[in-house]
Amino acid sequence: MNPITLFAAVVLAAIGALLFEFVNFGLSAVIFLAALLVLMSLKMANTWQRFVVLRAGKLQGVKGPGLFWIVPILDSVVAIIDERIQTTGFNAERVLTKDTVPVNVDAIIFWRVHDARQAALEITDYRTAIDRVAQTSLQEMIGSSMLAALLSDRHAIDARLRDAIAAKTQVWGVTVMSVEIRDVAIPEALQDAMSREAQAEREKQARVILGSAEVAIAAQFVEAAQAYESHPAALQLRAMNIIYETTKERGATILMPTAMVDAMNPAVAMALAGGAATTDKSPG
Repeated sequence: MNPITLFAAVVLAAIGALLFEFVNFGLSAVIFLAALLVLMSLKMANTWQRFVVLRAGKLQGVKGPGLFWIVPILDSVVAIIDERIQTTGFNAERVLTKDTVPVNVDAIIFWRVHDARQAALEITDYRTAIDRVAQTSLQEMIGSSMLAALLSDRHAIDARLRDAIAAKTQVWGVTVMSVEIRDVAIPEALQDAMSREAQAEREKQARVILGSAEVAIAAQFVEAAQAYESHPAALQLRAMNIIYETTKERGATILMPTAMVDAMNPAVAMALAGGAATTDKSPG
């Protein structure tokens, strides 16, 4: 009962009571009858509502939004359709994927009624039917999909599921806006196996990267060895630098053979460097 109808009926009833008290019974009865007719005839639909009205069992029309009248007894409102976007949650438990993996999937569907007449007349309970169709379509989609696709390609799976459900609900006057898979649960044993597989794949990649680094380092060592072989003075200077880097910290003691010390004598090193420079400048 909407407030406008109730208010109008109460006002007419009050007028009828006053007339009965001060005028006559006949006019008061007419006013009371008018109040009853208003109470039974005046309807109001909100902006998102549609009233499906039958007259003597036949479709009279879809009324709303706003105020409208129906003929008492002859007309009847058989359905009040909400045209706002609705949500329905549904799931599929222990359904086998295409690669025979049992999964539990939770999803949600967003839909709205675009044709109130069809929703009221083409099916008994469109809300229940949408839930059943969504569950059936989800099971069919899982059975035709690989587990990897369910886990990694959610957007494509959502689009497929939306199209499958929409094709079945269109004739009921229902439009499917979108479908979203919220969770895909797999057995714990399989989760452990997939975790080990992922860890092994990461270790494989790490070893490949390490091997590539070793190859690059080895190539640089070969290039350095060739440079030192061509320029002995450079090798001597490098050795002296290594010793300096080792002994620059206080308290460090290094024991070296006498021959190595003599080879690193500054005069010897300078002579070697001068001889190497002379060799580089001499014509071939």
